[in-house]
Amino acid sequence: MKVIPNIISFFRICLVPVFVFVYFSDEAETKLYAVLIYALAAFSDFLDGFFARKYRASSNLGKLLDPLGDKLMTFTVLVCITIDRVIPIGAVLVVGVKEVLMGVGGIVLHRKAHVELLPSNLIGKTSTVVFFLVCVTLMLFRNIPAAIATAMIYLAICLTLVALVSYLIAYIRVMKNREKTD
Repeated sequence: MKVIPNIISFFRICLVPVFVFVYFSDEAETKLYAVLIYALAAFSDFLDGFFARKYRASSNLGKLLDPLGDKLMTFTVLVCITIDRVIPIGAVLVVGVKEVLMGVGGIVLHRKAHVELLPSNLIGKTSTVVFFLVCVTLMLFRNIPAAIATAMIYLAICLTLVALVSYLIAYIRVMKNREKTD
């Protein structure tokens, strides 16, 4: 039972190229199928977390695979809808920089302060759900005016940036507490 969360996370990573293939195939229903793949990936994220908590199956591999699967799928969806000219390339750049900052920050904190990755918080989970819903809407409803599509994605990005700030504040608190105990 302890390997189930890692298998689910690996499955999510394997869905990334499937999503790209389906998204850009020429069939009329491709965007709907791509959304279903994206939804399956999102559900698998919930599922691996559920099993990891229920069976106390947390592992170092899982701590790598789970966020990697999430980031790869999210970034892939963004790149695909950018290539499809639904949103501007700036959205991909902002999200890419944010993810790099979070990744590097997590590594630095883990190595320097021996701090475990902080669990996701309500702001982070909310931003993930909003981001998912915006991307699904943009994939399914192709006739949304460009200005509205851009506003939608930047609203979702703003929420992810708020989540980033909340994680930074939490990390700073952890570091201050760590300094007090050392």
